Amino acid sequence: MANDPQHPDELSRRGFLGAVTAAGVASLAGRPPAALERLGSASAPYGPPPAFALEEATVAALQQGMASGQYTARSIAEQYLARIAEVDKRGPAPVNAVLDLAADALATADAMDAERRAGKVRGPLHGIPVVVKDNVGTGGRAAPTAGSLALSGAAAAREAFITERLRAAGAVILGTTNLSEWANFRSTHSSSGWSARGGQTRNPYALDRSPSGSSSGTGVAIAADFAAVGVGTETDGSITSPAAASSLVGIKPTVGLVSRSGIVPISHTQDTAGPMARTVADAAALLGVLAGVDARDAATAAGRGKAAADFTRFLDPNGLKGARIGVAREKYMGYNAHADALVEAAIDVMKQQGAVIVDPANIATAARLDAGEFDVLLYEFKADLNAYLAGLADSPVRTLADVIAFNEKNAGREMPYFGQEIMVMAQKKGPLTAAAYTKALASGRRQAGALGIDATMKAHRLDAILAPTQGPAWLIDLVNGDAFGGSFTSPAAVAGYPHVTVPAGFVRGLPVGISFVGGAWSEPTLIRLAYAYEQATKHRRPPRFLPSADLAAPATLGSRSGG
Repeated sequence: MANDPQHPDELSRRGFLGAVTAAGVASLAGRPPAALERLGSASAPYGPPPAFALEEATVAALQQGMASGQYTARSIAEQYLARIAEVDKRGPAPVNAVLDLAADALATADAMDAERRAGKVRGPLHGIPVVVKDNVGTGGRAAPTAGSLALSGAAAAREAFITERLRAAGAVILGTTNLSEWANFRSTHSSSGWSARGGQTRNPYALDRSPSGSSSGTGVAIAADFAAVGVGTETDGSITSPAAASSLVGIKPTVGLVSRSGIVPISHTQDTAGPMARTVADAAALLGVLAGVDARDAATAAGRGKAAADFTRFLDPNGLKGARIGVAREKYMGYNAHADALVEAAIDVMKQQGAVIVDPANIATAARLDAGEFDVLLYEFKADLNAYLAGLADSPVRTLADVIAFNEKNAGREMPYFGQEIMVMAQKKGPLTAAAYTKALASGRRQAGALGIDATMKAHRLDAILAPTQGPAWLIDLVNGDAFGGSFTSPAAVAGYPHVTVPAGFVRGLPVGISFVGGAWSEPTLIRLAYAYEQATKHRRPPRFLPSADLAAPATLGSRSGG
């Protein structure tokens, strides 16, 4: 997540790390941002999009349909592509989530159908449509752009490791999604979900509300049924925040479980890719494909033997029984009464399911665990981005300094609403050998990890720590930038530990998520707890593409009905 305009060291303020025919797929890229924003503007007629036959379809249901002959991978891909064409930018309620469609999507689907007819099914994602955030390399010569015009035309020698794993698993990559430009690590006044290439992505639950960021396009695309599952990336909140804002499940894995090679970086100590999905089961299925050791990413060596071949085996509807769950109230509650009320309702559900609730189970270091995070990220962004850009071909920018100069030269297109203060701050930082950097890094990880999450879990013998992911989405504001109230993303982000968010209910029709955080490599436990909570509540429901928040809905809704 990125910093608040008034408090650049408080990273928990905002997420940063966001025509189909039968003959094939045409690119949605190339339109100027102004045109994209007109297509998604308030002047467009509001109303729900056309009915969709695959609405809320799960990975398991799609697999069952293909196995029975009801669907083929091609027919599924064509339906999702038609949905994108109808709804994303040209529909009655444009959300502007998709940047580019993959030219080989239908050919890949045909190949997966041929394999299935021959008796070969690669796994749970065989023939399943996926969208990927546009800071992840997806193959061909084109490098991901991170939403920036500066990287348009740049080429990568190889696609991201996780994309290779998706293809090997038989997934059909439909295209790339919009994001907060440079994963929201450009300006202190940015609007989550805005990029120069893609314009402003909108929240499908209320089109004047933020999708949060930086994996905004992926979150909105999955909520709006543009694909079965999606891939986001997170440095601090950029998977979990947009997932919560769109009533999704998001998994931010332990750093090292999922490779970062081929992904535009911010921080080698905090960056990770992860799943965004409509159900815990779908997110778990995707995580099993993404996780793996990669020689190109040294951090994944620590994950050897930690990745489960199938995370879905941890899905247990009775998984809350006997679990010890601590409630982190200090700092992570109290900033939004509606979110707090939903947490109280969630606690009641968990007790009914047999969980032991330790309340409070405050993180003793909460007030200081992210004190040096922003400074660490500034150092790492400069070093990591310079190394990444140096490996590109045909790129107009080779260093962070080049990016800053490009933005200044093209300010009318790149900076019409907000600047690049964060990039300028990063450029002024020294090397990773600087004492200020090494001290801040060591302190932050200790405060968040050993003295924070680890100490809290050990003291109370916990399986997980619980808090609201964040409050309801704020209004899009291209004048002042985001207005984020608070979140529970920084402890796991700074420590490099896993974090799972799951829908907890609605406030005036706006989704709110609840977070389960644990120690390193505790994904199986967090998935088990999140799944049991999801099955006991089933809060997820599809968006209605309303023009604004539903003020006629209950102020706080944690039940299965209404809203």
